[in-house]
Amino acid sequence: MTTPDPNVPLAERMRPDSLAEFVGQRHLLDDDKLLGGLLRTGHLPSLLLWGPPGSGKTTLARLLARSSGADFIFFSAVLSGVKEIREIVERSRRLKEESGRGCLLFVDEIHRFNKSQQDAFLPHVEAGLITLIGATTENPSFQVIAPLLSRCRVLVLNPLEPEDLERILRAALADGRRGLGELQLRISDEAVAHLVGIADGDARNLLNSLEIAAALAADRHQEQKEEGAGGIIELATVEEALQRKSLRYDADGEEHYNLISALHKSLRDSDPDGALYWLVRMLMAGEEPLYIARRLIRFASEDVGLADPQALALTLQAREAYHLLGSPEGELALAQATAYLATAPKSNAVYVAYNQIRECVRRTGTLAVPLNLRNAPTRLMRELGYGKDYQYAHDDRLGLVEQQHLPDQLQGTSFYQPTNRGYEAVVKDRLEKWRKILAQRKGGS
Repeated sequence: MTTPDPNVPLAERMRPDSLAEFVGQRHLLDDDKLLGGLLRTGHLPSLLLWGPPGSGKTTLARLLARSSGADFIFFSAVLSGVKEIREIVERSRRLKEESGRGCLLFVDEIHRFNKSQQDAFLPHVEAGLITLIGATTENPSFQVIAPLLSRCRVLVLNPLEPEDLERILRAALADGRRGLGELQLRISDEAVAHLVGIADGDARNLLNSLEIAAALAADRHQEQKEEGAGGIIELATVEEALQRKSLRYDADGEEHYNLISALHKSLRDSDPDGALYWLVRMLMAGEEPLYIARRLIRFASEDVGLADPQALALTLQAREAYHLLGSPEGELALAQATAYLATAPKSNAVYVAYNQIRECVRRTGTLAVPLNLRNAPTRLMRELGYGKDYQYAHDDRLGLVEQQHLPDQLQGTSFYQPTNRGYEAVVKDRLEKWRKILAQRKGGS
């Protein structure tokens, strides 16, 4: 077994040589899970590996090819085009004819392929000439053409868990052939926690950061002629390596909930300064930005509601902007959404109505749909009264009709009570106007 080139980045040197070394994604690789079963049978279908950066997509593809005995071809969707696809197809055909071996084509960032490039793969995947494994950080439902998507199994990879990242980190420090073992470094628990937190589920990010911190620690140990084998990586060393201070924060503990609570309450109280402060605190402490984006989206529905209908659209756009740009550029979109929500008019009327209706449904069960609202596609249904007396609102000059929309037992119940704040004041005025018109019609009939 050859010794890896020390000039190759640590993350590349530490790629597992076997599935037994692969860390994480047990929901796919355990013996009773999909990939575990496929590997036992030796049959490998075309796959799409969808997951965040550093979750092991490329490594897993290489190991799958090795386990299946297939010829592995790496293909970058960024650097290659249709011409290279034709060359790969011809190579695969020759391999099949000469040795009977299959070809496993790994396409990195397959979401960057345009339609014509994806179409070029299709007939060869269909014919079984090529086993395709595509890797993507984007939702394949939106980025991969439907015919190709239907011929591949989509496997979702998760961000690596903190315990998985710590295992990878300590293995890299101990490995004398591929890793940093020759440096004989120790590492403090605080430094481990900070490296794992900053990595945010990304093994490549973790190992890149560790490599820099290890170099600093080794250099300092040599310069100062400290006692001990090879020095120690302290929290301060990691902060210097990353140029990022460690803020007191536990992504799964009390401080996490304290800060997100402070952000929510500052937004609810319409304080943009407080809201932006807690946003930045969370981002600087290493909170997952997309988690914050999801909480902002929830706030737009729960606390702003119809007082400003644009709030939900803007928070969704902020999430998409961050997803496109990443950090640090995309964090400004989250700040913009935070300032917008803090300064928007607030109403939880929809939230209150939703919860009241949930409680009502739990209490009353599955009440029957009124006959006039039921569809009547068959003669029997029409004879049973389905759709009887239904009034088509567009036939009325004002688009208003008086008919039953709630089950019999709930007639007269009002769940949604709009406020006088923001756009919801317009909604309230509109509903009151409609009810007045309908009441006049009923009184005049």
